[in-house]
Amino acid sequence: MTKAKGEHHYTVTVNWTGNTGTGTSSYAAYSRNHVIQAEGKPDVPGSSDPAFRGDPARWNPEDMLVASLSACHKLWYLHFCAVEGITVEAYRDEAQGIMAEDPARGGAFTRVTLRPEVTIRAGDDAALAAELHDRAHHFCFIANSVNFPVRCEPRIVFAR
Repeated sequence: MTKAKGEHHYTVTVNWTGNTGTGTSSYAAYSRNHVIQAEGKPDVPGSSDPAFRGDPARWNPEDMLVASLSACHKLWYLHFCAVEGITVEAYRDEAQGIMAEDPARGGAFTRVTLRPEVTIRAGDDAALAAELHDRAHHFCFIANSVNFPVRCEPRIVFAR
């Protein structure tokens, strides 16, 4: 396959491991478990949300969507901080996504809120550090690909 300039391809395999012996003979007859795989990377155990008969110990697609938004934002943010001379010493995001069920089409996310707490070097420009979240959001590949609002409520603290 020929790639256009600037085009990136991602190949993953989702392997359903939930056949408990009778396949999908009924809604309750099968497990929602699967394994997400990509060459050269560790497997990710997946399932559905526990509300939909999934295993709560495994990642579900909704968790992974919120995690993807958070991780993409963080990667862009760290990039812009490095370029602008802001030294980030710690970054932790307590992101939350909200999905609403819809009988007509299953459901959809209505919003995701990122809540990164960023620790920067004492003496760095806290106002610039806060502004860089807007730039990171503007460039985030994943946020640019979804059809619901992604909000960011950052908190900037200085290292001791």
